[in-house]
Amino acid sequence: ILEQHYPLVFEEYALREGSSGAGRHRGGYGISYRIRLLRGTAMASFLMDHGREGPPGLMGGAPGATNELIVCQDGVTTVPEHISKGEGYELHAGDWVQVRTPGGGGYGEAVLRDPTQVHRDIARGYITAEEAREWYPPATAAE
Repeated sequence: ILEQHYPLVFEEYALREGSSGAGRHRGGYGISYRIRLLRGTAMASFLMDHGREGPPGLMGGAPGATNELIVCQDGVTTVPEHISKGEGYELHAGDWVQVRTPGGGGYGEAVLRDPTQVHRDIARGYITAEEAREWYPPATAAE
């Protein structure tokens, strides 16, 4: 709908792999999206949370990933001074904004996660085998 009403294109809109907090029940994944301005000018402002610390885990779960924001103006990429807050970004045709939202914190200790769920996450591309070995060692011990 946004692409139909405004001169912009979503170049990416996907789950943010690796953003969930490890836990017996892992946290949810954030999303990653990139928007490019096709013509004209636009002003962008951002007011997001979890730029310095991701959403906390509970009962031994790990926190989710922090928010990430990148702005590209005239071929120069920058990160806002306040990480997830900024205002007055004047965008011109070809400029883009990349947003990676935080992942949810995990619940419970990661060592208790069912190995079949860990392997399913790897198979679906949610986490890499390397991340699984780091975050869920008991589930990957046989490898």
